[in-house]
Amino acid sequence: MALSPINRLYEQLSGLVEGKLWVRVLFGLFLGIGVGGLLGPSAEVVSPDVARMLTSWLALPGDLFIRMVQMIMIPLVVASIIQGIAGQGDRDQVARLGARVGLYFIATTVGSIVIGLAAALLLRPGRGASLSVVATSPATPASPTRAADVPALISGLLPTNPLASVLAGEMLSIVIFAIIVGAALVSMARERAEPVLSLMFSVQEICMTVTKWAMKLAPYAVFGLMARSISASGLAVIASLGLYILTVLASLAVIMAINAVLIGTLTSIKVRRFFHASKDALLLAFSTASSAAVMPLTMKTAEDKLKVPSEITRFVVPVGTILNMNGTAAYQAVATVFLAQVYGLNLTIPTLALILVTTVAASIGTPSAPGAGIIILASVLTSVGIPPDGISVILGVDHLLGMCRTSVNVAADLVACALFMGKKERTEGEAGETGATPEVASVG
Repeated sequence: MALSPINRLYEQLSGLVEGKLWVRVLFGLFLGIGVGGLLGPSAEVVSPDVARMLTSWLALPGDLFIRMVQMIMIPLVVASIIQGIAGQGDRDQVARLGARVGLYFIATTVGSIVIGLAAALLLRPGRGASLSVVATSPATPASPTRAADVPALISGLLPTNPLASVLAGEMLSIVIFAIIVGAALVSMARERAEPVLSLMFSVQEICMTVTKWAMKLAPYAVFGLMARSISASGLAVIASLGLYILTVLASLAVIMAINAVLIGTLTSIKVRRFFHASKDALLLAFSTASSAAVMPLTMKTAEDKLKVPSEITRFVVPVGTILNMNGTAAYQAVATVFLAQVYGLNLTIPTLALILVTTVAASIGTPSAPGAGIIILASVLTSVGIPPDGISVILGVDHLLGMCRTSVNVAADLVACALFMGKKERTEGEAGETGATPEVASVG
């Protein structure tokens, strides 16, 4: 029997992991920092014009990598969601799982933002920061009345023109469209839905092939992007942003600790076994800084190593890749408060509430491609009166932090799969490893 595209890409990605892809990526990361420092303005080895020309060529693999991931992200997410919903043909399962997954993702996103806000307010990384802010526009305090009309926001999530949403890159609308199509296919006769499912299978296989090609560029992409970033910003930017980096990493560490508690208390999976089973996916997520690129490996990790049923993983992981961005949410909260402190903006309770609301809206639907978080951050900054030009202050360390928050995003997707696995499946999974006979239990 032919392997599915998910299984096929899993074998290919596993080969990359076994071939120490992450080691080569880390080597490229540090080599890029060193080369970027030599080409930076402080080293005075080459002129700024020559440095820009050299780093633009060095960053070419990185630009190609990002564009390849962005190119296949939408068709891969749409095909995977439709396959995950309609592949099993269980209407009750779709209705029950969909509502619970959506509420869980919103709750974890809000919790991650609160963690990021608390860490930034406690550590105050922007207080007294001696940074050269490129932006000249003054910060203006935001008013809660600037928040979007909630009913209009909700109705606007339903795309009137799916093709226009694809062209605009409106990921949340695209996900909703894919869920509706999948639910419609479930309600149809199987023989009528089969041609569409076969097409989605072929789309998946095309996307998996392109993803495999993109993975080959990962070490060179990281090297070039870091060289260009450090060359433009200078090594001093890492030292000057040290407390900011520490605040983001502390927030991500708290989220990972909470994930460990959820696994240890709400599932029958041992915490140590969970992280051991997940290490390949987390390392590859760190290497590529793209949860979309690692999505097939994430699904196969959940199915083969955590024993989560495929009908759960094929729905939870693709949707989680777009909606369950815990690391990104915490990062955007920390970055917003940091820049507010740099600009001297007074953060009142209403302003913090506005940051929470806008960050939830921005995080849910953030494209899961390298560098997308920094783009979405601009909308959050604008909503609270911070000039988007302030992003230039943190741009030099964004890729490094992006690698870290992507690992947290992927870990959150795997945790969600484990939590939504029914009691029966958990028991059977544990029995499969120990050889014991599973007890009969109802699916939760």
